[in-house]
Amino acid sequence: MELFIDTGAVSEVEEIASWGVLSGATTNPSLLAKEDGEPGDIIRKIADLVNGPTSAEVVSADAEGMIAEGQALRKLHDHVTVKVPFGPEGLKATRALTDDGAMVNMTLVFSPNQALLAASSGATFVSCFMGRLDDISVDSSKVLEEIVDVLRARDLESKVLAASIRHPEHMVTAASLGCDIATVPAKVFHQMLNHPLTTEGAAKFESDWKSRPEFGEWLSGLVAADKG
Repeated sequence: MELFIDTGAVSEVEEIASWGVLSGATTNPSLLAKEDGEPGDIIRKIADLVNGPTSAEVVSADAEGMIAEGQALRKLHDHVTVKVPFGPEGLKATRALTDDGAMVNMTLVFSPNQALLAASSGATFVSCFMGRLDDISVDSSKVLEEIVDVLRARDLESKVLAASIRHPEHMVTAASLGCDIATVPAKVFHQMLNHPLTTEGAAKFESDWKSRPEFGEWLSGLVAADKG
């Protein structure tokens, strides 16, 4: 499962991208509105950092407007993926944009029926919002499983993207169900790092290493020799 970052903050992308784990990014108007700077500049910087699909969302409610905005957004960067909301107008726009060679991320998908329509319209990515389903007491893992199953059964090329990731358990679920991608807030990436046994083990290694200072000198010597 590929990992995208869900943010409008360049600083967050810089940090997580430095770990070497990112394949793409997703943004939306709400995330971009929280940041200082021109949205186009932010999107370009994020796309450069992740060097992969970077979703930028349209805001029009009609297909004609979505198509025009999508075509303009594509010109920001080669990696821009046009993010389009699910619905009749979004489906029309998705078909037109994908026929023109654009990558489209159809967002706000909450059922296998919606996912089937999104994929059939040519969407590159179909985004299912796990956290928002949980918010209304719907089992997000069940819905996601059905979406994966129905798209695989039809042998559709659209990739299932798990979105609205609230905690690391969502990540485990998405990966276990066979999602192609999960888009993850920086906060959850940090939560994924933590485990008490990792912290304990690192402290033990450091203590043992410091008990033999000559080991540190030996390793420094190896580094120096390698650079020489």
